[in-house]
Amino acid sequence: MKKVLILFLILAPMSLFAQKFGYVNAPEIAQQMPEFTKAQNELQTLQKQYADEFERLRTELEKKGVAFEQVKDSLPANILKRREAELQDLYTRLQQYEQESYQNLQQAQQTKLAEVNNILQTAIQAVGREGGYICVFDITAGIPYISETLCDNLDAKVKAKLGISAK
Repeated sequence: MKKVLILFLILAPMSLFAQKFGYVNAPEIAQQMPEFTKAQNELQTLQKQYADEFERLRTELEKKGVAFEQVKDSLPANILKRREAELQDLYTRLQQYEQESYQNLQQAQQTKLAEVNNILQTAIQAVGREGGYICVFDITAGIPYISETLCDNLDAKVKAKLGISAK
């Protein structure tokens, strides 16, 4: 019985060495995902739409401002005030549009990248479970040190789970 207990005490710490840890480079994998590319393209399209509309509003304001400057000396006071108010209103709308488009673009970016991140996290968790890993670290998360000899690099497995060809 003592021999069994001694054998157990010797082998128990060794079982700790059998625990598996892994690591991934999540941003690198995310950039190779088709969902990431699609999200980036959609964001660029949205950004261009906002920029085009902003430019249209700015051009309209500029044209009306130039036209106003040419005739302002010949306008009666009531029409002068009304045109000044119209220009101010157009300028205010331009500023509001710029702020709203920036906020909308930020929200769209957060939403689309959260979707990509959810897909990636699901794949990492699946690889971790399937491989029996205790923990899977993201090496870009600010962890001061990860031993590449004691941990497995799971990038290829996660890419395979996501259907990304190894590059």
